[in-house]
Amino acid sequence: MNKRKLMQLLSQPTAPYREQLVIQWMKKELEGAELPFFQDSAGNLVLGVRSEQEYRILLSRSSSEPVRIFVAHMDHPGFHGVRWNKAGLEIKWYGGSPKKHLVGSDVWLCSEDGLAAKGKLIQASLSPQKTHLNKGVVKCSSDLRDSKPETIFGGWAFRAPAWEKGGLIYTKAADDLVGCFAVLETAKKAHLSGKGHFIGLLTRAEEVGFVGCIAHFELGFFQLAKRLPIVVSLETSRTLPGALIGKGPVVRLGDRASIFSAEAVEVLHQVAKKVLPKKFQRRVMDGGTCEATVAVANRIPAMGISIPLGNYHNQGFEGGPDCRGSEGPAPEFVSLSDIRGMLRLCEGLLEEGLPWQDPWSSKREDLKKYLEEGTKLLRPS
Repeated sequence: MNKRKLMQLLSQPTAPYREQLVIQWMKKELEGAELPFFQDSAGNLVLGVRSEQEYRILLSRSSSEPVRIFVAHMDHPGFHGVRWNKAGLEIKWYGGSPKKHLVGSDVWLCSEDGLAAKGKLIQASLSPQKTHLNKGVVKCSSDLRDSKPETIFGGWAFRAPAWEKGGLIYTKAADDLVGCFAVLETAKKAHLSGKGHFIGLLTRAEEVGFVGCIAHFELGFFQLAKRLPIVVSLETSRTLPGALIGKGPVVRLGDRASIFSAEAVEVLHQVAKKVLPKKFQRRVMDGGTCEATVAVANRIPAMGISIPLGNYHNQGFEGGPDCRGSEGPAPEFVSLSDIRGMLRLCEGLLEEGLPWQDPWSSKREDLKKYLEEGTKLLRPS
């Protein structure tokens, strides 16, 4: 795992509909590694093929090996500039957020051309449901008034965009740049293998309703596919009982909205038992909803792998360095060992010959043994 590249990616500014700097960084990495990719009409990055035509050809080839579509999103909750006033920049927030200790919090700002600045939130109002930040005013530490307000975006700022301490990575945005890093690393492995079963899909605006993912599904790539497409959602998900930081990646059985595809999840479980024995976790991650639900809703088999995430959506649930208080702004954090485990699972899913058509065959044999052992006790009295 290239930790330096991970830290570079985590340092990229991003917000819903403002993923351009992440996209630029990704394109540079993909071109440097000579990995094929293209952008769909919604601006999502598609890795593993060079064009829509190549994508459709890959899906149209008859094969017993399904196309594994590894999905992660490039945005993180953040704000857009609305207008300048005498006090500073009026902002509109997009996605989840802390609910307390907001005024006085440090923020970062970035213009469309990459000009960065520091600021402080001096006014804040929550949504009508009191679930997240809705609007506010940011006082800038440097003058960005030459930039059009609607081109400025930003989010919570801490001592650094990303730093490591005690085997943990603290960052302004692990969700879901960690997943994007995993897709990139898996793309490199897939390209070297030349097996042709991989697609990476890096989506936009997930935090405001899976907008980029939905747009991609609406383009019709999967409706005429002859090969089975299987979506693998890669996420950083709120830590929960049975899904703890440092205990390994989570074989995700479902999210808050849906249960994933039983056959696909069973294949993932078998891969996990093989490549990460006793170093993975398994549960429904219902702290949020992920893009596997978009696949399930479109009748496409889906599974999920999650990295347990501290301070989900920068809310100070677990506290730690730079946390402004319970439910106040705080850096998200994840375990490096959990990330390595996710990469091992992704690599394992690329192997040929996995039991996609019938993952339950060995379980049926076990069930038959139970029947044989109990048959004599089933005799009518």
